[in-house]
Amino acid sequence: MLVKQILRNKDSQSVLTIAPGSTVEAAAKLLSEKRVGAVVVSADGSKVAGILSERDIVRELGKRGHACMADKVDDLMTREVYGCGPEDSADIVLQTMTTKRFRHLPVMEDGKMIGLISIGDVVAARMSELQLEKDALTGMIMGY
Repeated sequence: MLVKQILRNKDSQSVLTIAPGSTVEAAAKLLSEKRVGAVVVSADGSKVAGILSERDIVRELGKRGHACMADKVDDLMTREVYGCGPEDSADIVLQTMTTKRFRHLPVMEDGKMIGLISIGDVVAARMSELQLEKDALTGMIMGY
C-alpha cells in the first residue's frame, strides 16, 4: 500500500497546523480540542517549520513545570522533520517511524506538505491490507 492510498482513506485530509511564535499553551489546547497527538508548525500551511507533539510538551512539563506553557512552539518543536512522499510504501514509512521513533510524518510533494500520517494510520492500513490478503488466500483454498 502507498502513502497516497493511506491519505485517501483518512477521515480528514486537512493537516492541523499552528503558526510559528504561538504559545505552547495554545498548541496544547489545539491538540486537546482536536484529539490528536501532534501539530505541524507552519506559517503557510504547506511549508513545514517543525512538529510539536504531546510528548514534547509533556517532556518539558516534567522538566520545568507549567512555566513552559508560555514558551513559543518554536522552542519545543522538532526542527529536523522527516517526511515521506505519496509514492512511498507503507512498509518503508512504518520502518522509518519505528526506527526514528516518530509517530507522525508529513507527506511532502514538490517541497509542500500535502498531508500528515500517523503511525496509527499506517498500522490500520497495513492491517486492512493483510485482511484482504488473508481473505483472498482463504478464497483460493476454499475454492471460491
